[in-house]
Amino acid sequence: MLNDTYELVAKKARAAKKAARELAVVSTAVKNRALLAMAKALLERQEEILAANTCDMEAAIAKGMRTSMQDRLKLTPARIEGMADGLRQVAGLPDPVGNVIGGSTLANGLQITKVRVPLGVIGIIYEARPNVTADAAGLCLKSGNAVILKGGSEAMESNKTVARILAEAAEAEGLPSGCIQFVDTTDRQAVSDLIHMNGLVDVVIPRGGAGLIKMVVMNATVPVIETGAGVCHTYVDASADVEMAVNIAYNAKVQRPSVCNAMETLLVHKDIVAKFMPAMLAKYAEAGVEIRGDERVQALDKAIVPATAEDWATEYGDLRLSVKIVDSMEEAMEHIAKYSTGHSECIVTQDLAKAQLFQRSVDAAAVYVNASTRFTDGNEFGFGAEIGISTQKLHARGPMALPELTSTKYLINGNGQIRG
Repeated sequence: MLNDTYELVAKKARAAKKAARELAVVSTAVKNRALLAMAKALLERQEEILAANTCDMEAAIAKGMRTSMQDRLKLTPARIEGMADGLRQVAGLPDPVGNVIGGSTLANGLQITKVRVPLGVIGIIYEARPNVTADAAGLCLKSGNAVILKGGSEAMESNKTVARILAEAAEAEGLPSGCIQFVDTTDRQAVSDLIHMNGLVDVVIPRGGAGLIKMVVMNATVPVIETGAGVCHTYVDASADVEMAVNIAYNAKVQRPSVCNAMETLLVHKDIVAKFMPAMLAKYAEAGVEIRGDERVQALDKAIVPATAEDWATEYGDLRLSVKIVDSMEEAMEHIAKYSTGHSECIVTQDLAKAQLFQRSVDAAAVYVNASTRFTDGNEFGFGAEIGISTQKLHARGPMALPELTSTKYLINGNGQIRG
């Protein structure tokens, strides 16, 4: 006999599948009206959302959740406005569904057209970030997909409230009932059930820490789009402008350390250490950043903790940073190749040839020259809210927005052709 959690997930998946068939042919105008209504509803009912979030925050504090994770969980009027703005931006973006992306007429007269179509039902599995609920729902609906949301238990009340408000607003504007589903259970079995819903769920997208992503990738039978744990690096080359390098390395680590595009390792060429490191370490000390360094970095300040092999591979998500002094750009790229998660990497340099070689050689979704890795984001790239940062190479890579939430279909028109 199947358990209650499986039945809950299966019921939501069946409802989403039915909604997806209807949603695939809903007009752009109706989808846009729904998105704007969803944005309006978030603002009009923000007191409900904030009250639910307060419950989650109180529970998180009682359990000793670390400060950086509390920052991800916490909602404020400004953050709710940001969620609403994301939905408004998505409403203003071109609808990818039905876009013609190729075609030809064969010698036999058959006309073949390749168009974008929705994926169908998308399962989103995420941790303590309630804004993902709105981002994911908006992007999925605009691209014609039904969505099943499975948020982390830490944000249960926040996510449940946001999802309910969004679903009510969307359906009131003509979107099919069931197009936004939220799995409202803290039973961990629900994730396992969702990633095995073959035939009902078309793809799952995990958003969260490395442990969650690995579990989903290793165990799912439903197709997975892998998103990004971010062990991101900044390499300060010998020719770097020191002031620029300090500003970039500070922003990449400190501006919001809990997110996946924050820098976790700073690599510094030996020839710029004397000019760069004193100012850099002073700024990090002022911000409360704990430095873990190799032997040459430790020699600069007795407060620096020795870096272990594990540190180089760790996504801290906090005010901690691994720092290594290297003898060449090639050594820096070797280090990145060994420890990168393929998310975002940066070089700070005034040498154009080195900049171009770094961008060609480094294998990551986003490779920067003289800019903070914090820009790897759908909003910052002009895509509107994103569904996540894909670190894989098939189908989607980097910030995933509307086009990445579609598949393709061939439409073939003939006038009686048969194959001989």
